[in-house]
Amino acid sequence: MERRELKRKKRRKRKRWKVLLFVVALIFLIGGVYLYTIYNEVRTTVNQDLHEDVTSIDTDETKEKVDNKEPLNILLLGVDERENDVGRSDTMIVMTLDPNNDQMQMVSIPRDTYAEIAGDGRKTRINHAYAYGGSDMAVNTVENFLDIELDYYIRVNMEGLSQVVDAVNGITVNNDRAFSSGPFDFKEGEIKLDGREALAFVRMRKNDPNGDLGRNERQRQVIQGIIDKGARLDAVNKVGDVMDVLGDNVSTNMQFADMRRLVTNYSSARKNSTTYQMEGENFRANGMYLIDMPEEEIQKTHDMIVNFGSE
Repeated sequence: MERRELKRKKRRKRKRWKVLLFVVALIFLIGGVYLYTIYNEVRTTVNQDLHEDVTSIDTDETKEKVDNKEPLNILLLGVDERENDVGRSDTMIVMTLDPNNDQMQMVSIPRDTYAEIAGDGRKTRINHAYAYGGSDMAVNTVENFLDIELDYYIRVNMEGLSQVVDAVNGITVNNDRAFSSGPFDFKEGEIKLDGREALAFVRMRKNDPNGDLGRNERQRQVIQGIIDKGARLDAVNKVGDVMDVLGDNVSTNMQFADMRRLVTNYSSARKNSTTYQMEGENFRANGMYLIDMPEEEIQKTHDMIVNFGSE
């Protein structure tokens, strides 16, 4: 009797272990299918909804740089595209990533900078390049203006900025001046912003004694906040929401494979971030406020970008 009872207990234990192993295997299977589905969703969104080639960037040369972990230059375009409006790039930032020294640099070009529009010939505000010829003309104009090579561009519709911020569950910025904008009051110091607050935060200009310079700095802070939050976004169930928002509001010449390589080789570059704002002399012509950028300032900015990471 004792031997029979012992056998029954052993069979029950084996049965429990089989059930447990089956449950564990099922969990891993479901998790694997879920992760694969997310992976495919991200890849599809990037390659079909976000991707937009520009002829002015040599993608083969860029891929070679990424493989060799060389510094990369990415043009960030913040475009205010409203209904029935082509839009202009109110934000133009050259972001340089240096993975070898774990550093990132963001250089802002004021939207009113007086420059020749590449492929058009007119001299006017540099932000008109996007209105005249889209992302391709904007990229070409910035490359000619600063005599640099751009490797990627990312265009963000500022109208959709609030959705992007909400998709990553808000961001944190360090505000250097208390002010009000629309229905929102922003205190000095570290503050957390949701989507609507972030849009009001970056759009305030008239009450800022630094005008566009102050607004550009706030735009850089919000972009940095999105990058930082997105890099540590650990809620897998938010990936779909983020992709939906990006698909509606972002364009880039990156393919999904390019983004994977950047994550693998360049994610450490955001550890140390520096910013620079180009400055020139204000003047008025043809009813427009413009900024004349001295050759010394253009050369200084060129050197900062080209030599970043080589010192």
